[in-house]
Amino acid sequence: MAQVSRVQVMAHRGASRAEHENTLAAFRRAGEMGAHAVELDVRRSSDGVLVVHHNPHLTDGRLVAATAHAQLPTSVPTLGEALDACAGMWVNVEIKNDPAEADFDATESIADETLAHLLARNEDDRWLVSCFRMETVDRCRALAPQIKTAWLCVQAPEGIAAMLVKKGHLAVHPWVKTLTRDTIDACHAAGVQVNTWTCDDPARMAELIEWGIDGICTNEPDVALGVLGR
Repeated sequence: MAQVSRVQVMAHRGASRAEHENTLAAFRRAGEMGAHAVELDVRRSSDGVLVVHHNPHLTDGRLVAATAHAQLPTSVPTLGEALDACAGMWVNVEIKNDPAEADFDATESIADETLAHLLARNEDDRWLVSCFRMETVDRCRALAPQIKTAWLCVQAPEGIAAMLVKKGHLAVHPWVKTLTRDTIDACHAAGVQVNTWTCDDPARMAELIEWGIDGICTNEPDVALGVLGR
């Protein structure tokens, strides 16, 4: 996974401005646009199938975790199908495990199962696993230190770089509206990468590139690639 030599354009839930988010069409479109990576969200159906869906509930109100895989809409891919559709790109696999959501898994078994799936594919360099819950990211790191990990946050707190280095995580993923140049500089000084979400403004993209951002997660990878090309 080449994340050091140049800014990486990460398609947020695929090319989600052009296609419906977190679908095979969105992932394939991202590849056609030339995105370096895809960001996608992992949850689990009631019968234990890892699927890709951002919200805990479907649009009809059903909880993904309480619905059998066969009863999910056909637009909801399995994790395996999604990773296949991301051929040629590396993938930021975000594990959804929020204590405030109905499918929260305090045992972290969703991390175990996600890592087992990734390891079985024998493409460790293609994956970057992230989560808003630090305990989940820590669990992933403990299970498979050869797979890169990152902590998602709204705002990177002071001292986060040193903490992530101590824990062995590759990167921090702060929200674009809270990200400052000082955060990027401090993280880089400690050897921690910074990938931000979710930026669709070309002027902000250009600013972040000038600041030395490692990755920009965007709904419009074609726009980001154009800015990067300039």
